Amino acid sequence: MASPTLICDTEPWNDLKNHVEEIKKSHLRNLMSDTERCKSMMVEFDGMLLDYSRQNATLETLNKLYQLAEAAHLKEKINRMYSGEHINSTENRSVLHVALRAARDAVINSDGKNVVPEVWKVLDKIQEFSEKVRIGSWVGATGKSLKDVIAVGIGGSFLGPLFVHTALQTDPEAIKSSRGRQLRFLANVDPVDVAKSIAGLNPETTLVVVVSKTFTTAETMLNARTLREWISAALGPSAVAKHMVAVSTNLTLVEKFGIDPNNAFAFWDWVGGRYSVCSAVGVLPLSLQYGFSVVEKFLKGASSIDQHFYSAHFDKNIPVLLGLLSIWNVSFLGYPARAILPYTQALEKLAPHIQQVSMESNGKGVSIDGVLLPFEAGEIDFGEPGTNGQHSFYQLIHQGRVIPCDFIGVVKSQQPIYLKGEVVSNHDELMSNFFAQPDALAYGKTPEQLQKENVPPHLIPHKTFSGNRPSLSLLLPTLSAYNIGQLLAIYEHRIAVEGFIWGINSFDQWGVELGKSLATQVRKQLHASRTKGEPVEGFNFSTKTLLTRYLEASSDIPADPPTLLPRI
Repeated sequence: MASPTLICDTEPWNDLKNHVEEIKKSHLRNLMSDTERCKSMMVEFDGMLLDYSRQNATLETLNKLYQLAEAAHLKEKINRMYSGEHINSTENRSVLHVALRAARDAVINSDGKNVVPEVWKVLDKIQEFSEKVRIGSWVGATGKSLKDVIAVGIGGSFLGPLFVHTALQTDPEAIKSSRGRQLRFLANVDPVDVAKSIAGLNPETTLVVVVSKTFTTAETMLNARTLREWISAALGPSAVAKHMVAVSTNLTLVEKFGIDPNNAFAFWDWVGGRYSVCSAVGVLPLSLQYGFSVVEKFLKGASSIDQHFYSAHFDKNIPVLLGLLSIWNVSFLGYPARAILPYTQALEKLAPHIQQVSMESNGKGVSIDGVLLPFEAGEIDFGEPGTNGQHSFYQLIHQGRVIPCDFIGVVKSQQPIYLKGEVVSNHDELMSNFFAQPDALAYGKTPEQLQKENVPPHLIPHKTFSGNRPSLSLLLPTLSAYNIGQLLAIYEHRIAVEGFIWGINSFDQWGVELGKSLATQVRKQLHASRTKGEPVEGFNFSTKTLLTRYLEASSDIPADPPTLLPRI
């Protein structure tokens, strides 16, 4: 419930502030020796295990965090989200990405209307269309099957679907269903990205999915026009209708572009871009690649966490616990960053996606009521799969800044390897690190231990590890489409919990607007300078200097250049 009272003015917040000094007196070496504490900090759900015993927290800390959740009306805010109230108050919208993966018979209302039938109408349309393409009954302009798909979109229209696609690429069931097919993504307006996305592809066998709710997103539409030209140059303008489809709500602009409005797949204002992977934004390209049956399992996985988040008591509720612990680390212990460390290469695109979901959602400086926050909200997210990250930035995590870590492991590898005569399998070697790293961060290594190992005195300071560095471990049974959906929903809801506690709007993103509006001014200047030779005016000295240098150094570009497409 939105309230003019800031959460930092409540008694539970101040209680936690005072509690910090008590926690600083303890070390994870000691906290981890309490077996009962460790047992109570493990939660199981649907085959997955969360262990947060390596957090700088006691049972008293958790109780104080639950009191903070009560002061922030967390349960009420979750209920309001699920009931379709306009909790995105700055844009006057519901927030209902949970409806995108709800069961067909579920009832989830927005503005008094059950939106689930509309969701399933689009899902059924995606299933029908994707199967036609996959079996070859929908073909390109020359009669050839469309086996290659390029999804054109940016931000939430790209990072979420790319994460899921990358995770599915090595799943045995998904491999079988995608044989002979390719899915690529084009996001950056950089012509190099265009070149890479079409390299080696034949327009005759390529289907382009243009993802833009309004069909006006500058980068996406320029890329879409570029691919339209690529198709038209090879197959003629009439081929566009057979080789391009849209995920959009603006049917007028879709038709004007040359795409048949019947081949436009809808989504709704109550779906935020970064929460849209379970809408047509992700489901259409993923179904074209893997088949709807695989993608439906992904949706069911996300739905299972939606139900868990809505109904589980807070002390057994994985997204709530993760969100509260993030609040504790950021706002009380002063650790603003979080490392996302999946010990599976299949999740290499998880961190980039969560970067957007988290930092675009919670990177706010005012409360939902527009009051300037006297504390910093939001987390700085980054990550890399283990063991790659260990040879990259773990040095800083172990001996530099304190950065809470999310370790994500999988019991059964998607692609197991066994070599006769090896001590352990490849996956066991990987998981040895998954189990070892959290303890290394927690316990560290003392000067006394190093002395007993006869380490030269001058090296002892360099080889000492302070330990007491928090982490949590999430162990998944497998990495199937279902588990991938669960992982997505866990992070989505964790981020919502943080926003609900901080009292901010996690579902708008006004911070991305200013740079875009300034870019419009630059775009007009570049056009005027290129076509009319007009000098750079109306900018500060620094920007004027840079723009002038750029224009002078690229003056060989003609004022009205002929169409030129990438050649790779």
